[in-house]
Amino acid sequence: MATYEPFYNRTMELPEELLVGAIDSHVHAGPVLRSNPGHYDPIQVAEMARAAGMRTILYYDVFGWASGTAWMVNRYLKDFRTFGGYLMNSGHDGMNPRAVRTALNLGEGCRMISFGSHCTYHSASTESTLVDGKLVPFKDAIPGFAEKELARAIRIPLEGPVPDALKEILDMVAEHPEVYLNTGHVSGPEALRVVELAQAAGIRKILVAHPARALLSVEEQKGLAAKGVFLEACAVDFGGPWMPQTHYYVERELMDMGSVIHGRAMSWLQGIRDVGPEQFVLATDYGVRVLPSPIEGMRMMISMLLYFGFSIEEVQLMTAHNPARLIGLD
Repeated sequence: MATYEPFYNRTMELPEELLVGAIDSHVHAGPVLRSNPGHYDPIQVAEMARAAGMRTILYYDVFGWASGTAWMVNRYLKDFRTFGGYLMNSGHDGMNPRAVRTALNLGEGCRMISFGSHCTYHSASTESTLVDGKLVPFKDAIPGFAEKELARAIRIPLEGPVPDALKEILDMVAEHPEVYLNTGHVSGPEALRVVELAQAAGIRKILVAHPARALLSVEEQKGLAAKGVFLEACAVDFGGPWMPQTHYYVERELMDMGSVIHGRAMSWLQGIRDVGPEQFVLATDYGVRVLPSPIEGMRMMISMLLYFGFSIEEVQLMTAHNPARLIGLD
């Protein structure tokens, strides 16, 4: 890898170099609902990742078993291996042990079991629609939503006995050391409870997903990292890319920080710095065509980290080494 001066020129060729060996462990790539078209297809994303020199990608599929998608892509691309996961969404009856058992044995087996996405109780009760220009939760705006959707949404008990279905699922994941448990879109307190139950069940690898992590304090995140739990941060969260702008002046102190302060990037970056990169896994959560491709999203994220002073070693730790540990690669 080329030698770079301490700050200037860091975001020229270096992000492309750091893509080599990087892993995106959160990629959405069809099939999707007719109401939500415009995704890259799984083969397209894998081909782009391979061309960039990335090590692998992991597919999320909120409607099915993405390990099956990965199996098909791997049959087509002989020289690039992808992985998949399973999200326990309401379309598959939520915490359904039979569905999880199927996922763990589908194709080459999945590498992730997640507690669902937008149809967890926390997510379904907080997502909103516009009514007369104001945000109103679905449960308050849509007749029957609470009875039909919230009633079937995943909810983790914060105390008391553990439901039989949840215990069976945790035990199954513990039997597969190559698989990690993902907290999904649960609330912050639910994520902490999942970690407690999962570690008690013997699950070795746990990822607190980016929506749940954002609800936890820095101290709570540090506590999880100290327990060996992985913490996720995704490109989709910062709404950028944002970076200091040297519009005219050479001096570094004369960079314009206005766009950074007004965007979400500063808190996103500072959160990683406050907790420490040791247990962070960076991914994109991209795949929709109104966004850049997942590969470009990873490059932008790497560029932004470099701009804000993260070292090459720290970037590689969060984009290559930690994701490899999570997925179970050498």
